[in-house]
Amino acid sequence: QVQLVESGGGLVQAGGSLRLSCAASGRTFSSYDMGWFRQAPGKERVFVAAITWSGGNTYYPDSVKGRFTISRDITTSTVNLQMNSLKPEDTAVYYCAARPRGSNALRVHNGDDYDYWGQGTQVTVSS
Repeated sequence: QVQLVESGGGLVQAGGSLRLSCAASGRTFSSYDMGWFRQAPGKERVFVAAITWSGGNTYYPDSVKGRFTISRDITTSTVNLQMNSLKPEDTAVYYCAARPRGSNALRVHNGDDYDYWGQGTQVTVSS
């Protein structure tokens, strides 16, 4: 079992920045690739970013590439999402998730491959 707790959400104006954090506890942090997803009201959950267990590879969809940066700190078992140049369309509940190390890299964007999820943190970007 892995427990994930997100923090850092809030209200920010368009063009601003936020840093989300996800604290992991339970099984060995390095056993998991980590991802961030978001879900806006009335919409499906979508992939935002992922980082492999070693931190050696990161993945982003075009919608956030160049604005968002995912990182992980093995010493504190946390994964962070730095979000810059925020837009109103970034408004959503953001979820941290974990999937087993060594999972198919081609499916990193697929939430079905993630076994553990946090409770989510709200990000609201005003125009």
